[in-house]
Amino acid sequence: MIKQVLTLGALALAATSCMALAQQGRQEPPARRPEMALALEAAQAALTACAANGVKAAASVVDADAILRLLLAADGTGDNQIEISRKKAVTAVALKVPTSEVADRMTKDQGYRTQIEADKSLFPRPGALPFMVGGELIGAIGVSGASGLNGVPGGVRDEACAKAGRDKVNDRLK
Repeated sequence: MIKQVLTLGALALAATSCMALAQQGRQEPPARRPEMALALEAAQAALTACAANGVKAAASVVDADAILRLLLAADGTGDNQIEISRKKAVTAVALKVPTSEVADRMTKDQGYRTQIEADKSLFPRPGALPFMVGGELIGAIGVSGASGLNGVPGGVRDEACAKAGRDKVNDRLK
């Protein structure tokens, strides 16, 4: 009788251990994302474009789950610009559009504005663009650091830098 109880106990322990191991083995596939080399190239191109206009900026690249994959910041870039570049990229992924479109729509649609401002993880200012392959979102690049100049808002200048980065790698994204 004791032998049977011990055997049943050992079988139950083995079964639960196997189930736990099987569950650990089933992980979600990683989010779609630009290859690291292309993410680095895009961020470098964005910072080069900003530097050509006298802007010390930060560039963040996130994957399709809005997880930070890469962050580059020019010497002298403020800490707040680093965080803002990431938040802009997250916003572009969350809404699947350039952040300039979000900002523009917010000025025209009060209900949309209220909805976007309620989500504190978003930063709906121009400066980020999604990376798309066909119709599929694979990540985004966000840039922050520019201030307004000659009537052009800083975010618009940031987005021009992000566009330079995205354009540099866009035809090689997969």
